[in-house]
Amino acid sequence: MSSSVFLRRSWLAENGALAALVVLVVALSLLSSDFLSVTNLLNVGVQAAVTAILAFGSTFVIVTGGIDLSVGSVAALSAIVLAWTASVAGLPWPLATVVSLAVGVACGLVNAALIAYGKLPPFIATLAMLGIARGLALVISQGSPIAMPDAVSHLGDTIGTYLPVPVVVMVVMGGIAAVILNRTYAGRAMYAIGGNEEAARLSGIKVSRQKLITYALSGGFAAVAGIVLASRLASAQPQAAAGYELDAIAAVVIGGASLSGGKGRALGTFVGALILAVLRNGLNLLSVSAFWQQVVIGVVIALAVLVDTLRRRGM
Repeated sequence: MSSSVFLRRSWLAENGALAALVVLVVALSLLSSDFLSVTNLLNVGVQAAVTAILAFGSTFVIVTGGIDLSVGSVAALSAIVLAWTASVAGLPWPLATVVSLAVGVACGLVNAALIAYGKLPPFIATLAMLGIARGLALVISQGSPIAMPDAVSHLGDTIGTYLPVPVVVMVVMGGIAAVILNRTYAGRAMYAIGGNEEAARLSGIKVSRQKLITYALSGGFAAVAGIVLASRLASAQPQAAAGYELDAIAAVVIGGASLSGGKGRALGTFVGALILAVLRNGLNLLSVSAFWQQVVIGVVIALAVLVDTLRRRGM
């Protein structure tokens, strides 16, 4: 195999999601004249924001070889806590926001404790948290939406004429995720644990402590996503973000991460979230039934996992 062919294959292996996004954008721009309008592209960014923020947090977990099914419910609970503490309990909104973020982190720590010390499989531990967090959101809100403080609701506005605040938050959270993964000891430990947990333990990494950090980050990112979603809706809703955990995991996998752990990038996750948002937006513009949209999204996810499987087999 020539070096040029090898380099092309290597580039495609690392940047296949980006290439797929470019092809998708070109195809949709040819099929719909409205797709490349500024308004529509900004709408795509806003649609991608919540999923991307959740997915950045899920990237940490998936890199370690784990899974977090609770992020959608934790997002809803965090938003409900913010709205309730500010509107009902009367806390100033900055303090209510801190409490909301702390709730997200606490949910992540509980997940990690069940996994690292209780030895529960991540699937089971986070599935339990999915039910607990959603139930608490319903209990606190009594099943009804709670209005968000006006200052927090501005997160759903735009800066100037064109720049939506959710897109800014998404980019900032993506930058934080990239720095953690690439520039910190915790990030390097995540890759090591995902590559071979026993080898990581023997090399001196405190695996249980790192899992606490990993799942706490996932919970914290979920809280931010919940706040952004609630700000767009101007209210915290106990059933918000239902099913978003699956979109988050899909974005991470489409972005090139491996479900077996040890591989994943914040940029890839960002591209994966954009692919999902662009695909849904394009299908809407083409008047494709919402039922068929679910079929198409499912096929895309299956293909992404298949590509990952073939890549790990060296095919």
